[in-house]
Amino acid sequence: MAHPEDSRHPKPHPQNLPHTSGNQQDPWGADPEDQHERQRLAQEAARHTKARKSTLLDKFVRGVIYLVAALEVLLGLRFLLRFTAANPDNTFAGFIYNLSQPFVNPFSTLFISPTFDGSRYIFDVNVLVAMAAYLALLALFLGLMRVFFDQ
Repeated sequence: MAHPEDSRHPKPHPQNLPHTSGNQQDPWGADPEDQHERQRLAQEAARHTKARKSTLLDKFVRGVIYLVAALEVLLGLRFLLRFTAANPDNTFAGFIYNLSQPFVNPFSTLFISPTFDGSRYIFDVNVLVAMAAYLALLALFLGLMRVFFDQ
């Protein structure tokens, strides 16, 4: 079965070839410059594919980092509002408390948080533990990405 390129460039019969010196051209159509160019293009295509995959992976990892950073800011605001005795009936404070509650729930009964001034000011240790836990999970995720995708 003939290769598609063979039909475009038929090989000349060796008896009909002109005599050539040294490295000008291979008599059977395999020009060293063409071979070098094909090899260079194949390497460039492989580099391009690898770069595209790397870019997608980088975007995914940066997205995860951004989401964890946003969660850390949310939990930090919750800690600050509770520590400064913000009114939970206030629209902003209520929004922060409601939005952050699902992320604090797994840690809510871990420690008894100290209070000051008759339970008005709450030093919410559980929020700080949650923040540390989410940062630790991010570090583990980044380490896992490095193990699987760094070459």
